Amino acid sequence: MYKAVYLEADAVNTGDISFAPIESVIETKFYGNTTEADKYDHIGDAEVVFSNKILFDKETFDRLPKLKYIGVCATGYNVIDTEEAKRHNVTVTNVPAYSTESVAQLAWGLIIECASHISEHAASVKAGDWVRSETFCYWLKPMTELSGKTIGIVGYGNIGRRMVQIARALGMRVLVNTAHPDRYENEACEGLSFVSLRELFKDSDVISLHCPMTQETAKLIRRDTIAAMKDGVIIVNVSRGGLVDEADLAQALKDGKVAAAACDVVSAEPMKADNPLLFAPNICITPHMAWASVEARTRLIETVADNLRAFLAGEKKNVLTD
Repeated sequence: MYKAVYLEADAVNTGDISFAPIESVIETKFYGNTTEADKYDHIGDAEVVFSNKILFDKETFDRLPKLKYIGVCATGYNVIDTEEAKRHNVTVTNVPAYSTESVAQLAWGLIIECASHISEHAASVKAGDWVRSETFCYWLKPMTELSGKTIGIVGYGNIGRRMVQIARALGMRVLVNTAHPDRYENEACEGLSFVSLRELFKDSDVISLHCPMTQETAKLIRRDTIAAMKDGVIIVNVSRGGLVDEADLAQALKDGKVAAAACDVVSAEPMKADNPLLFAPNICITPHMAWASVEARTRLIETVADNLRAFLAGEKKNVLTD
């Protein structure tokens, strides 16, 4: 039987779910956290590795000749060089669609936060401002009604499609940018259009990012693309931090070009103390938690186990290295 290690267990399970599905397939050593500095010590001579954010590049594969299988405990796999994995005969799997509902839910929570400033008003009430108010109501900033506005959704995978459904239910006009718009021509209808990035940036009141991190999408949100947007745009990123030039977004928030922004991801995680978004106004930042509902994490572990079970049986499930 193969030897297995799970490198970042604490990021998935704080004690409220079970690793039993994995343990029923293979005896596994669990590490609470693993860094680039100790990854080789933790992996050792294991043939099976469950990982999330640890880098597997050419050097890593060269140094781990016994490695046979990487179970990515996420949907995104930009930290895995899949071409090198193929060359080293390592099977890589991921877990698609397990967190669609949770991510869309948080994304809309962030959009509504940017439009209605809920947390700021709640903090004001807690501070006693309503108790001291001479009128029965007040607001600290103008609130924006989303119905009738235009949302631009970049990416049309499972999460992007769910975002579209919710946007239309809220009465918003929807613009979608996807790498393969021809596949979805029959889905276009009144209130839903597939457009270029240029058109999406120009016409959207809200922009929400749901695309993978690639060479083409790196720093998709930057000074020149922000300049092409509407004044007062709202930008939300629950996908990958590298999609945004953080210094440029911070400056646009300071200048008021971007009215509000929210992100659940940043370029380096955990967030660094010098990240410019920390000091920017009108931004809501959450700690990469969109995927992490109890229900989503339970589905994640079950699928990770199913992927490995298929591999051990000589079958393929969610394989990225075909």
